[in-house]
Amino acid sequence: MAEPESEAAADTPLYLRVAAALREDLAHRRISPGTRLPSERSLSQRYHVNRQTVRSALQLLRDERLVVTDRRGTFASSGAESGSEPVAPALTARRPTFPGGPRAAEALVRASLTWEPPPTPLTARLLLTPGEPTLVHRHVVLGPQGTALQRAVSWFSRPALAEIPQLARYRRGRDRRQQPDLRLLYHWMHQAGLRITHRESVGVPGPAMTTAGGAARLLVHRVVSDQHGHALEITDIDFSAQSAAWTYEFSA
Repeated sequence: MAEPESEAAADTPLYLRVAAALREDLAHRRISPGTRLPSERSLSQRYHVNRQTVRSALQLLRDERLVVTDRRGTFASSGAESGSEPVAPALTARRPTFPGGPRAAEALVRASLTWEPPPTPLTARLLLTPGEPTLVHRHVVLGPQGTALQRAVSWFSRPALAEIPQLARYRRGRDRRQQPDLRLLYHWMHQAGLRITHRESVGVPGPAMTTAGGAARLLVHRVVSDQHGHALEITDIDFSAQSAAWTYEFSA
């Protein structure tokens, strides 16, 4: 793998870097559909990592249905095996994509991270004290003309910041990238041993809250909790139903 270009890149878990390299090979057909991938030992030598790191990377690619494994080894998925078109670029991963699903991940987006107190009604649910700041992610999906089709804001709880190593690097002052990439958040939760439950409430705003021109909107309120019932993330998504579809797929 190439040398990291920043401290943020250096903080990226090795298995994600290996998965990204293999995903790029699959997307550009350097590994053709149906072709057997090199052995775990060969991959560990190629990327200078241990075999457990390789196994974690391959598990992620299996979750994304980009590779399949049987007693003969691991193979690049074909369209017939994955139930989809031939191998696609990284953003079309079938695992749930934070915050608004694969469609939002594939579009032009603007994302940012801040460190601030959540709204008062959310404080106790996030296991924070009044006025205590936490990590806040804002995400805007833009249309062809630059208009905002979807807006999302997410607040992370104290348990989320403590249990998910990939979020720790975003603590105040450590990572100020303009376009933070949290698309694999739900996979990070899985890697941290968290069994997560998603609860979404969908509403339609009243006439006073419709957009200019009367475009229909939907509001989605999502709470993601761990196996102990502790909230990990609370997200509000607001989008124009006439301009963008909201599709969210999840399997435990």
